[in-house]
Amino acid sequence: MKDDLADDLAAIVKIDAVPTILEVVCRTTGMGFSAVARVTEDRWIACAIRDEISLGLQPGGELQVASTICDEIRDSGQPVIIDHVAEDEIYCGHPTPRMYGFQSYISMPIYRPDGRFFGTLCAIDPKPARVNTPATIGMFKLFADLIGFHLDVQERLMASEKALLDERETAQLREQFIAVLGHDLRNPLASIDAGAKILRVMPLSQKAMRIVDLLEASASRMAGLIDNVLDFARGRLGGGLSVTRVVDPDLEAMLEQTVAEMRAVWPDRIVQSRFALNKPVACDSGRIAQLLSNLLANAFTHGDPGGAVRVEAASGEEGLEISVANSGAPIPANILGNLFQPFSRASASPGQQGLGLGLYIASEIARAHDGTLTVQSSDQETRFTFRMPL
Repeated sequence: MKDDLADDLAAIVKIDAVPTILEVVCRTTGMGFSAVARVTEDRWIACAIRDEISLGLQPGGELQVASTICDEIRDSGQPVIIDHVAEDEIYCGHPTPRMYGFQSYISMPIYRPDGRFFGTLCAIDPKPARVNTPATIGMFKLFADLIGFHLDVQERLMASEKALLDERETAQLREQFIAVLGHDLRNPLASIDAGAKILRVMPLSQKAMRIVDLLEASASRMAGLIDNVLDFARGRLGGGLSVTRVVDPDLEAMLEQTVAEMRAVWPDRIVQSRFALNKPVACDSGRIAQLLSNLLANAFTHGDPGGAVRVEAASGEEGLEISVANSGAPIPANILGNLFQPFSRASASPGQQGLGLGLYIASEIARAHDGTLTVQSSDQETRFTFRMPL
């Protein structure tokens, strides 16, 4: 039996009401055999049976579909009801009643709610029976609809379970991916950085010392890239960046330290800073410092190398506001609209280094603080502004 038909049989078996339906059909009509059958173009398969006349058919058993009246029902979509085959003008000469030896017959098509044909709910008996009545036909129609409804519920449930399983597998893959970023990539990088520090304290030539400087700078840059990719993975795959918002009295000092660290990395750039945090701010100070670092790195990378980068931070009744401004060519209009999307850059130049995640992560940090990150760019300056409520 094909897998899909085996699933159909199993679906009927799972419907607890089916045995009761078949019993009620036999008791109400006086007929000795009732069944739910799966009917396709080339198969007739018994899914559930109540056999009080020893017909010999078992669940999973098959009949030649062309030899059954159910085949005609599948084509017409209409029920067939026969009180007495020998007296019926249409079916008195039909080969099926002679083949299976019945005189009374009723079969109702079963449809899923979306209109897909499944099979039939049928009953037969070697003796005549009065089944062509509104009450009996209505009962069969009600039972057929009930079976179709249960099949639809089961199908939806199976789809939900599969989606849940896929989600669990995706979650496991996501956790493994983040673990690789957070652990497996950091460990060799830490070894490189440690090796460079050991070399720095050894007697080396000037040329070798420049190589050590290059190693440390590259390790620092790679660490930043890993941080960005890790945050991207958490933001896109892990449900968003997590923040812990508490009032940090040292927030201003942390922002000053961030500026100082960026000055050390970019010693040839001018940074002008002005901080006035007059109101306490409930925020994740580490994430806010990361936001500022990303905005500064963006300004250093894409701004005028000869111009100053201006950093301002203030907290007042309106909330916390941090801005970073630089001079240089304005951001092209075709880039401006997608600037905070991952893998975008503030410059159209393909030679610019970086993954294009810094501004995206900064915007996610702003979002996690119920704040906004906006940009204004003109010939005079490009200014990124972060605002969040207190």
